[in-house]
Amino acid sequence: MENYKPKSRLTAKEYINGVLKGDRVLLSRAITMIESNLESDKIIAKEIVQAILPKSGNSFRIGITGVPGVGKSTFIEVFGLNLIKQGYKVAILSIDPSSQRSKGSILGDKTRMEELANREEAYIRPSASGDTLGGVANKTGETMLLCEAAGYDIILIETVGVGQSETAVHGMTDFFLLLMLAGAGDELQGIKKGIMEMADMVVINKADGDNIRKSQIAKSQYQNALHIFPQSESGWSPVVSTASAIKNIGIDKVWEEISAYKKLVLENDYFHKNRNLQQVQWMYNNINEELKQLFYGSKNIASQLVILEKEIVSAKISPVKAAQKIIEAFKKSF
Repeated sequence: MENYKPKSRLTAKEYINGVLKGDRVLLSRAITMIESNLESDKIIAKEIVQAILPKSGNSFRIGITGVPGVGKSTFIEVFGLNLIKQGYKVAILSIDPSSQRSKGSILGDKTRMEELANREEAYIRPSASGDTLGGVANKTGETMLLCEAAGYDIILIETVGVGQSETAVHGMTDFFLLLMLAGAGDELQGIKKGIMEMADMVVINKADGDNIRKSQIAKSQYQNALHIFPQSESGWSPVVSTASAIKNIGIDKVWEEISAYKKLVLENDYFHKNRNLQQVQWMYNNINEELKQLFYGSKNIASQLVILEKEIVSAKISPVKAAQKIIEAFKKSF
């Protein structure tokens, strides 16, 4: 590993071979290519993804989200270490939609999961979501494929905060885990209904010490709330559990439930049906992203938008009329 020159330009084949051998340095560099907006990098990135595709898809993908302060990092570290003890290789991909202003990741990188990061069987990749949530779905999806091709058989995708990024993550995972806290005011107010509906499992974390009783009450509340939602197409009834990541209590139970879910969806073929739907949706996400980049990347469009913005503000044109005008101009450019 020490022989690699960080700045040297590698061929797509070198990246592909490195990823397939499970070389973590080349895996990281290949992911950087995927995240790059340079046209020359995009060409290589597409070649890498296409080549590794037959070797991907063999993992189980778990989305993990929860309210800020719920202890996601500790939970993921303990959960990841438990999985490694059972012989799994684990990749953790963290999406940070809150770093729009700086365009960089504010996750604190691997320092949050020090023990897990030092394990050869684990790979942690924090990344900013960039400009769009569509970008999250595409680039994180491609990163996930690379990790699978590199031999990681469980992929954990973590989102920071509770918002639209959860929908993107739900659309690329097999199981969706929601972490919650007890005793933080009205438990059901801090979470959006849409997020609750997506959850295959709710885990009330920090259920230790004085919090045990509160956690049991919260568990009952969430169980009642989940019964209101219609039955999932997967045939699975969402479960609620309590855990204390810091004390490693209830973490085995989480994996038991995920394993039960996996067994069910493989038997009733929902697993493959869902994966196929996700693949098709991924194509549409890519089309939408490419079109947006084509549109906003045009210098002619950018200059016209500046003029139209001024005309809207001075009430010379309505927003609807302005939108129609710019779309017509875009169509004529082809």
